[in-house]
Amino acid sequence: MGTKVEPAADGETNYVRIEMQLKAADDDDREPEDEVETFGIGLMFVLAVMSFHDAGPRGYSEKLFVDEDEFTVGDFVGSLRFARGELHLDVDYLRGRCVKTDIVVRRDGWVILETRGRNDVALRWIERLQGKRQAQCAS
Repeated sequence: MGTKVEPAADGETNYVRIEMQLKAADDDDREPEDEVETFGIGLMFVLAVMSFHDAGPRGYSEKLFVDEDEFTVGDFVGSLRFARGELHLDVDYLRGRCVKTDIVVRRDGWVILETRGRNDVALRWIERLQGKRQAQCAS
């Protein structure tokens, strides 16, 4: 897995790129294509839901922002495309949320997650997927 965090062009936020490989923890004999077939779409959807949930309004999008909104299967399918043998999910602004998340799942099992203008929130999504505990604020 490789991670790159760089200052974004706005100077206030970060660009994050995370490269990881789909691999079932309990099966070393499976081919990468099998892992993509089994886990690729599900992983993309989970990452997209996390991204949408953590996204807030930015600039003029605040007028469209609804706090209790949810990312739907329709949103997912509408943002999904297949190009050059890879699955791509590209979400920029969605119903007032500054999502700015791109996900690529390649045939060889490599997944590339990129966020723009979101600081390092994507790093937390990966930690959650890995089962690491998140700090909770007292209510």
